[in-house]
Amino acid sequence: MYISPGSCSRLAVLSMRNGVTTAVKLNRRRPRNVTVLASSDNKLSSVLLPSFSACHKLRCVHSSAEKDEVSVSVEDDVIEEVIEQLGEKGVSSPHKLEEIIGDNYLAVLTRRELLMKRQEKIRNALEGLPAKSSNFDSRGFYDSIQGSNCENVIGYLPLPVGAVGPLTVNGEEFHVPMATTEGALVASTNRGARAISLSGGATSVVVKDGMTRSPCVALDSVAKAAEFAEWIESKEQWESINKSFSSTTRFGKLKHVTAKVAGRYVFLRFEASSGDAMGMNMVGKGVNQVLTDVIERYKVPIKLISLSGNMCTDKKPSAINWTNGRGKSVVCEAVIPATVVEKVLKTTVKDLVRLNVAKNLVGSSLAGSIGGNNAHAANLVAAVFLATGQDPAQVVESANCLTQIEAVDGNDGGVVISVTMPCIEVGTLGGGTGLTAQSACLEMLGVKGTAAGNPGMNAKKLAQIIAATVLAGELSLNSALASNHLISAHMDLNRSSKHVPKKFEQVCEST
Repeated sequence: MYISPGSCSRLAVLSMRNGVTTAVKLNRRRPRNVTVLASSDNKLSSVLLPSFSACHKLRCVHSSAEKDEVSVSVEDDVIEEVIEQLGEKGVSSPHKLEEIIGDNYLAVLTRRELLMKRQEKIRNALEGLPAKSSNFDSRGFYDSIQGSNCENVIGYLPLPVGAVGPLTVNGEEFHVPMATTEGALVASTNRGARAISLSGGATSVVVKDGMTRSPCVALDSVAKAAEFAEWIESKEQWESINKSFSSTTRFGKLKHVTAKVAGRYVFLRFEASSGDAMGMNMVGKGVNQVLTDVIERYKVPIKLISLSGNMCTDKKPSAINWTNGRGKSVVCEAVIPATVVEKVLKTTVKDLVRLNVAKNLVGSSLAGSIGGNNAHAANLVAAVFLATGQDPAQVVESANCLTQIEAVDGNDGGVVISVTMPCIEVGTLGGGTGLTAQSACLEMLGVKGTAAGNPGMNAKKLAQIIAATVLAGELSLNSALASNHLISAHMDLNRSSKHVPKKFEQVCEST
């Protein structure tokens, strides 16, 4: 609620808990000073805000000595005063505005204004990028990401979220949130989910759980490197290594350490479970402590080259992840009767099986693909990752998937379809999972935060659901390809006619 500024050069409104409306006059030369005028008793009091923003919680003392907590909203032009007072400091250090101003919300608005002043095209562009909204807690959002999720913030990106389901997994029904801008993806996956649920559901199993970190160290000769690799893998060193690692975490459990020699370098691969966290930071911290202790007590000099030597492997395609796994290794399957294949998926068992062999096995082999023996696993992984606050860069390895479709005998016939995904890297706490929208999506799946009394089960369950969602997406898309329905579906659901010339639309529709 705003009051017309009237004769006041800068005026805002405080909405109080008891319903009293309080006006605030801002000092033009000193934005952190305000004059508070409570309408109940017309008492004036000068207040020094803890920051430039007049949107902080204040205490307004009335004549009755009663203290009421109030919040203040200021007009947008206060930003100009902030920029004026910051001067060159704000222009030269835009990444430090949160620290300089002391208010995350105002820092974002100020940073946007500074960018707009630099180039006209930026001003025009930022008009389409929201930074605040009447029905979105922008202030709470910027406070939640400060120091943890993003720097140099200039707004937020609205992303549509669709729901797939019900998808029956291990006897439980889920409605899976998917954030995507690709039309037809949610609809197609929903068709696969329907086919799976009509067939009795999917079985999804975590067969291995371990996040990895692979540091690189150097020694003075290949002989010393080989000797060190043998030493650190020996049973005699396990107790001390495990003790060092465990001193940094309550939930991380070191499983094993392997060493690979390349010239004078030794690449160590540590693998550990990480509870309900994705685990990169947890494992990295433990590994760093192990290396500190090992370097100090080993008999010859060792130099740490990098805490991550790329044999982890994080955010890059690699054969080691494909064969050894990283994060959660999951297998998921469903048996789809021939009647469902024909009525819901609109294809035949024979055509579906043949297509999978030709496309996902032979075609991917000819391409030399690592972990790419699938139709579009990355589509599903990325959509669920974005919705649930996972690291989207880890889609690179998390989408590694082998899709198998085979005919089954007996009863109604049909197919057994499975996906084998050796490195789904997910967590249900930490990172982006704590943001309000992403947290809500995790809550939809019943895996928000840590599993009470059984740490690690929520993250495993999320990985199982993701694998089942991939299964649904693979089943539907491969069926569409087998029946040659892919183009018609995308023409209906994945094209915007907004900028398409009419004649082109008519050509598309006629074909």
